[in-house]
Amino acid sequence: MNFIKTKLPGVFIIEPQLFEDHRGFFMESYQKDIFLKAGLSSNFVQDNHSFSREVGVIRGLHYQLNPSSQTKLVRVATGVVLDVVVDIRRGSPTFSQWIGVILSEHNKRQLFIPKGFAHGFCTLTTNTNLLYKVDEGYSPQNDRGIAWNDPDIEIEWPVTNPILSKKDEKHPFLKETENNFCWEKS
Repeated sequence: MNFIKTKLPGVFIIEPQLFEDHRGFFMESYQKDIFLKAGLSSNFVQDNHSFSREVGVIRGLHYQLNPSSQTKLVRVATGVVLDVVVDIRRGSPTFSQWIGVILSEHNKRQLFIPKGFAHGFCTLTTNTNLLYKVDEGYSPQNDRGIAWNDPDIEIEWPVTNPILSKKDEKHPFLKETENNFCWEKS
């Protein structure tokens, strides 16, 4: 596996090794020992599967407060997404900065997203299946989000009129979440 650093500390693009032949391919999407050697330590406890029918679906930007904050390992099984990560760690030199990475069934890339980052994605194809591991289960009381179109973050989404859930339509801007943050850069 190839672990590629991003401008956001702790966020990595991961390129798995593919073994291809006339039948298709085989790859390891996660192996604990390899991740530990790369300095990425997590105890994943749950696998999630998100399916989006249409192009232009935005899910996010999601995060959970402590003690239920989550590290995620995200990949696309079918389709293509623009996957977005935002640093929400108050005091971080990259606070409120974001990266966008194309994850697809073709490039097989994954994103490792540690605690302290909001996560979202936009589908670029129909019938997109996104899979992700988390190291903490879903906690409704600690579930939070940031508006997809926050003018202070200025994410360059590939759509201007996305398909959103009712929940995602109501997320506040980052500056309106000050009292909800538990992220202090150590």
